[in-house]
Amino acid sequence: MKHTRPSVGMALLAAGALVLSGCGAGQSEDKAGGFRVECGGAPTIDASGSTAQANAMTKFTDAYHKACGQTLNYTSNGSGKGISEFLAGKTLFGGSDTPLAGDQYAAAKERCGGNDAWNLPLVFSPMAITYHLSSVDTLVLDAPTLAKIFNGTITRWDDPALTAFNASMPAEAIQVFYRSDKSGTTANFQSYLQAASGGAWTQGVGNMFNGGVGTGAEGNKGTSAAVKDTEGAISYNELSFALQQGLYAAEIKTPASRRSLRPVRIGTDTSGKTIKGAKITGTGNDLVLDLSSFYNPAQPDVYPIVLATYEIVCSKYPTSDQALAVKAFLQAALGPGQADLARSGYIPLPPGFQSKVAGAIDSITYAGAPTSS
Repeated sequence: MKHTRPSVGMALLAAGALVLSGCGAGQSEDKAGGFRVECGGAPTIDASGSTAQANAMTKFTDAYHKACGQTLNYTSNGSGKGISEFLAGKTLFGGSDTPLAGDQYAAAKERCGGNDAWNLPLVFSPMAITYHLSSVDTLVLDAPTLAKIFNGTITRWDDPALTAFNASMPAEAIQVFYRSDKSGTTANFQSYLQAASGGAWTQGVGNMFNGGVGTGAEGNKGTSAAVKDTEGAISYNELSFALQQGLYAAEIKTPASRRSLRPVRIGTDTSGKTIKGAKITGTGNDLVLDLSSFYNPAQPDVYPIVLATYEIVCSKYPTSDQALAVKAFLQAALGPGQADLARSGYIPLPPGFQSKVAGAIDSITYAGAPTSS
């Protein structure tokens, strides 16, 4: 039976084109969008973290190099390592799909020389529930069923809970794959299960997988490759990795879509509607977001599993080389770097978020910096 690829690869929202009108040292500006990139600082900087944002980071780094001729070396090693390496001073900023929390704020303040650290969201990412079933054209799931698959309650594809949504399912075992590393993708997925499963998920949340079943793989790259190579597999992947691997994604039933009798297909169109519910709960320039409204949407055509990815930065760096380079990179990522993100499966920041992040980026400074009068 021929697959029709119902979800991954659906029409994505077109991102507005943002093109720099200049490059090289100094200041370049996108006059159409009003985004400026003030180039300067160290020629090469290092960062690490979230694998979910890795493909977006490639675009951001290209935009940075085009604008300034400078380079970012980004190591895609998971949100947990991104935070720990930033706190240890090994990198100038960390990428994470969850913001700093608890004692991490104090550790970050110490790392930043007694200055606050900020969580700055740069992109939103839909999360695909990827699967590999040779005999199945489409797969429909809801949060309670997903929770029972990922905690081991449902172990076969022909379980009645699955055949209730899907007319014909193979008589084979489910092969669960999960992230073995500390992962913001896992944290967001488990938050969704806890909020939307009606009590079926009791394993808790956090950046380590708590389901107790399946096989671990490192990074979005590892889990998406495992799904591609394994009949009967299921996992959770940031959308750009599902697209890269040519995977199939489940359609998701939400309480609202049950009323309309239409499950929701993943795409930056359906996910773009999701992010309208994001609210900033952080204070000042610490732009932490509350995503809890995503998980049980009131509209029938809203995809419920979307994460925000942050860059965790110092508000003040010890040297101008560090501060100016980080600012220039973030400005390039926020402006021209947002162009065409939807084609890779990401959701660019809406204008309202862009302006708030731009204000925070402009406030990054360094020890001994001149003060404006």
